[in-house]
Amino acid sequence: MKKTKHPGEEKKKSPSQYRWAITVFLLAVALSAALSLASESMLDGAGVAVALLILALFIGLGILFDILGVAVTAADARPFHSMAAHKEPGAREALRLLRNASHVSSVCNDVVGDICGIVSGTTGAIIVVRLQNALSVKSVLISVAVTALISGLTIGGKALGKTFAMKQSTKVVYWTGRFLHLFHR
Repeated sequence: MKKTKHPGEEKKKSPSQYRWAITVFLLAVALSAALSLASESMLDGAGVAVALLILALFIGLGILFDILGVAVTAADARPFHSMAAHKEPGAREALRLLRNASHVSSVCNDVVGDICGIVSGTTGAIIVVRLQNALSVKSVLISVAVTALISGLTIGGKALGKTFAMKQSTKVVYWTGRFLHLFHR
């Protein structure tokens, strides 16, 4: 049996949905510019070894934020209510993360995760060029190998991170709350 709609029952997008989309867009643009600028300045004149370390940093950052994004959606708020009642440092910040889990997850998984993926790809391209110049070889195999390695490390790391985040969500949110508490004093 099909439900009939009465006039005025259509769901309208609230202004807060549009505001959130604009906020995420602006955050993504600003964060992307900042991380890209940081990457470019660190890579300027750096050798292959330093470029690989920078690549590892961005892959690790993407995995770390993916873990946080998953943990806030999986964690239970009850232990944090108890901690907040006992004035445990970081508990209030953890509760704030959990109350805003959809936004926190969106920023961590989508904004930071995607930006780290893009910056990792750019860093990978720079590594390919530097390897080709160092080896005096213009082979597509170097590009394929670097791209495959970046993809494998990112996807494999995020897969392990998601499992960890699901099993240890309370600890992840707790330690994130403790870290954020350092800035709320």
